[in-house]
Amino acid sequence: MARGATTRPRDRFDDVSPDLARVGAHRAPARSGRGFVTFAWAALATGVLVGAGVLGLSVIEKNVSATGDTTTSSAAAASSAPAATVDPSATVVVLNATKTTGLAASAAATAKGDGWKVASTANADSTDVKLSTVYYSEKSQLGAALGLAKSLGIGRAPVRTDRFDVAGQSRLTVVLGKDFVKAS
Repeated sequence: MARGATTRPRDRFDDVSPDLARVGAHRAPARSGRGFVTFAWAALATGVLVGAGVLGLSVIEKNVSATGDTTTSSAAAASSAPAATVDPSATVVVLNATKTTGLAASAAATAKGDGWKVASTANADSTDVKLSTVYYSEKSQLGAALGLAKSLGIGRAPVRTDRFDVAGQSRLTVVLGKDFVKAS
């Protein structure tokens, strides 16, 4: 017997009749088929939400038309894009955004070999950049940025930004990511 427990004499409350054997929350037995009703309500709610989403998107994007001749627009876009060129007047800065040492120097040597004027190489502030990118600041530099990306084997399209802009300089900045492969 447990410490401090006392033995009490039996009384009328110790004998429970069999019809009072339920313990806890006294709920009625679950009705059969109740799971189907729950599923039906969930399916109806899903249908209403999907319908509302489709209706909302059609209202928001009513100006977008999928019918039209896409060949002429893509041909016009291709003809207006500048060709990849080497611009010896552009200053190139190469930043290594990986943990691989010597990556910026290797890329700079490749660029110099292709006729680019490399002003400096350095490590970037971050070392977890995944994709290598060529950045340019002026619209007129797009052809040179494409040419530099081609020289270094960077498949990603150059990005226009003022982040690396220096006043009075025609400058292209290369940020080398984990995808960059060193020239052999």
